[in-house]
Amino acid sequence: EVQLVESGGGLVQAGGSLRLSCAASGFTFDDYAIGYFRQAPGKDREGVSAISISDDSTLYADSVKGRFTISSDNAKTTVYLQMNSLKPEDTAVYYCAAKKLGDFEYGPAFSYTYDYWGQGTQVTVSS
Repeated sequence: EVQLVESGGGLVQAGGSLRLSCAASGFTFDDYAIGYFRQAPGKDREGVSAISISDDSTLYADSVKGRFTISSDNAKTTVYLQMNSLKPEDTAVYYCAAKKLGDFEYGPAFSYTYDYWGQGTQVTVSS
């Protein structure tokens, strides 16, 4: 059974930090890209960051570059999103998702149709 279990959300003041975790099981971790997406109330879901597990290539939305860092621990089949210098506009439900990379798919991307999704974790940044 495929599972993506997220943790690490919470309430933090502006300027603070949180680390989200996405623990994966039930599939061959190395074959996948893992993405983090977020959705704020009344807004569309947007890509935040993504990583290709096989080569550790990463992707960031412009809004989080320099503040967020995505990484993977292949032994634990877990992806982390370290979020620093948080802003109130980072408030959203954050989801991790997994995409098996096909023969002509290289590296992380937000535009993939992701195969599996986590349950989401709330991040609230107070001003």
